[in-house]
Formats: sequence, structure tokens, C-alpha cells
Amino acid sequence: QVQLVESGGGLVQAGGSLRLSCAASGRTFSSYAMGWFRQAPGKEREFVAAISFNGGTTYYADSVKGRFTASRDNAKNTVYLEMNSLKPEDTAVYYCAASLIVGLVTIQSEYSYWGQGTQVTVSS
Repeated sequence: QVQLVESGGGLVQAGGSLRLSCAASGRTFSSYAMGWFRQAPGKEREFVAAISFNGGTTYYADSVKGRFTASRDNAKNTVYLEMNSLKPEDTAVYYCAASLIVGLVTIQSEYSYWGQGTQVTVSS
């Protein structure tokens, strides 16, 4: 069982930066592949980024590639999403999720545990 708590969201101007954190409970955090997803108002939740269990590999949605960076610190049971050059279209609730599937996981149904989400609002 893993519990996930996101933080770091907020209001930022276009072009600004935010760093989201996702703190996990449980001793087996390092066994999980982690992902970030987002849901904008009126839209379905979509994949943003994935990071392997040891942080060695990452994968990003085309819409955030080159602007967002996922990382993790297994000693702190925490995964991060560094977001730069933010755009108004990045406005959404951001969720982190944990999966026991080996590798990079981009499909929502393959994630077993989800956080409650943190709001990111980018003003123009």
C-alpha cells in the first residue's frame, strides 16, 4: 500500500516555473515506477511524465517535453516535477501516481495508487 501526497502547486505567470513534489508513504517506494498526470477543467486526465523506479529513465508527453523534468529521491520517498516556461494551457490539477509495472508507464489504468492532486494555474 502506498499513499501519495502532492504539494507545490499554485498561481504563476506565463513563463514562470513551479516544482511539484509527491511524498509517498511506505517502505517500498523505490519499487514503484511513478507518473505525473494532469486534468484541465472540462477535459480528461492526461499523461504528463513518467519516471522509472530508480530514476534512470524518464518519458514525457510531447506537450511538455523540454519544459518539464521528472526526478525522484528514493531516500526521501519523493518524486518531483520541475515545470519551466509554463503556459496558460498547463493550467490543471496535477496528480502523481505509483505503478508496480517495470519500466515507464504512460497508461493511467496501469497505476495502482494516486494522490489527491495539486492545482496549478498559469495566468497569461
